[in-house]
Amino acid sequence: MLLKDKVIIVTGASSGIGAAAALKFAEQGAKLVLGARRRDALEAVAGQVTRSNAAAVAVPGDVKDAGYAEELVEVAKERFGGLDGAFNNAGKLGSGAMVEATGPEEWAEVLATNLTSGYHAARAQIPALRARGGGSLVFTGSFIGHTATLPGMGAYAASKAGLVGLMQAIAVEYGAEGIRANVLMPGGTLTAISMDAATNPETQAFIAGLHVLKRMAEPSEIADAALFLLSDMASFVTGSAMLADGGNSICKM
Repeated sequence: MLLKDKVIIVTGASSGIGAAAALKFAEQGAKLVLGARRRDALEAVAGQVTRSNAAAVAVPGDVKDAGYAEELVEVAKERFGGLDGAFNNAGKLGSGAMVEATGPEEWAEVLATNLTSGYHAARAQIPALRARGGGSLVFTGSFIGHTATLPGMGAYAASKAGLVGLMQAIAVEYGAEGIRANVLMPGGTLTAISMDAATNPETQAFIAGLHVLKRMAEPSEIADAALFLLSDMASFVTGSAMLADGGNSICKM
């Protein structure tokens, strides 16, 4: 029970990696505050957790809003007595337009969802972690914008690269208080978003081939990596951009 009685926020929890993480963390004893925009899907995940005799509360909202980040923390304190960690996982790919075709509105939307939301989350979560004597913040990044990128991913790459810098600042500023911060960098993962972006089987095969393991990850495999970073197994891990990318970053053929 790696997260026994730990109170954890998970955003982007209505599907994909976030939903898999919610179920995984519940199995490991966590009490969960689940966030996402889609109320019905989010409540369905929370229902799965509670049916397994674990504790979870669904709090729908938009991670772009600073007030929502504060609400998630307040719910954690009111329902479960505090906060021990967060998997700040919500994100957005964007339209896939090249840089010159990416309008200012889309640019701002992607950065607000992927990067500024991390700032809002950390600003709300750090005081609550301090009150518990420390804790762990995990942000979902990407190999895109770190070890490589793909055409049409300018805004996404910039936002995920910025998230690494934010995480490093948090790690440096709050490490002495027992607060750890890391970015988890998945490779291609079999989520609804990724499958919608690559509906052609040939495209899916191409993406799988970019990985040394010649396949994409299951969401539960990325959830396992997040579990490690949130748990005391990673008690000396902070300031890291941890790849869980199936060897994508080292594969050139």
